[in-house]
Amino acid sequence: MSATGSEVSGRDELEEVAERYAVAITPQLQELIDAESHDGPVSRQFLPDARELDVDASELDDPIGDAPHSPVPGIVHRYPDRVLLMPTRICAAYCRFCFRREVVGRRPDGLLSASELAGAMRYIRDHDEIWEVILSGGDPLVLSPRRLRRILDELRSIAHVRVLRVHTRVPLVAPDRIGGELVRILRAAAPLFVVVHANHDSEFTAAGEAACARLVDAGIPLLAQTVLLRAVNDDPETLERLMRRCVENRIRPYYLHHADRANGTAHFRTGLDKGQGIVADLRGRVSGLCQPTYVLDIPGGHGKSPAGPGYVRTRSGSTEIRDFEGRWHRFEDG
Repeated sequence: MSATGSEVSGRDELEEVAERYAVAITPQLQELIDAESHDGPVSRQFLPDARELDVDASELDDPIGDAPHSPVPGIVHRYPDRVLLMPTRICAAYCRFCFRREVVGRRPDGLLSASELAGAMRYIRDHDEIWEVILSGGDPLVLSPRRLRRILDELRSIAHVRVLRVHTRVPLVAPDRIGGELVRILRAAAPLFVVVHANHDSEFTAAGEAACARLVDAGIPLLAQTVLLRAVNDDPETLERLMRRCVENRIRPYYLHHADRANGTAHFRTGLDKGQGIVADLRGRVSGLCQPTYVLDIPGGHGKSPAGPGYVRTRSGSTEIRDFEGRWHRFEDG
């Protein structure tokens, strides 16, 4: 049977998406996608969608403003005491809503050159206000253990760098990479925190949970970051399941990100008021251990700002506090 015109058009659009933005899906993710018949919360995060070709006038190539704060290749220095170090632009799998989608997966190797990496390290050494270095990208855990060890060892040799952080999806999307050698390398760089990106509880397979356990059992603290996404997790019940699943796996929820205005991602974004309502609902539903901070990256490079609902107000000269059920109570301050 020959394909219909609409089917051919649909294939052409998806090919155009794949030409414009990086696409990669791991075997672990493919199993989850097949299990939900290519139409579920995991599929929506990773399968190309023709709507990615629709660019809203308010969308940006660099929605969180990395470029103005990048003094040398591989470094983003937005906040006084910490920098991002991006040794690779490659990921194990590419999120369809990625705020760096215009730069990730675009070079064949995706690595900083030796001279670029040396320049990034030199910048960190020369700025003694830098207390924390956050490895991001790209996903730093796609690097070979040898390369990652070399980077971490050099960072650990810089006296004023006291804390390291690694942002990654690898433990859940490619859990086999979390082997004994990698765990030992990360443990040797302590204090080092691993921040795992997860948006739906179905991402926690048995293999993924085992990979996270290998890290925690080695003494590596895990945090979680999540992006609020329409038709993936934009309701209190789904986020409750996810946050509980994180804590049950000894992963502390850290950030709930409002989706950024990256090109071709309007179909993922919710209104800020909806996010605030969900966060307010979570406050009364789950333990404090399960509460992420709802944040918005201000477009233009102005950094993250808490975007959660307000719990304190002043009315007629009196201070009032809102409880988890939405009721306001007078509070005598001082």
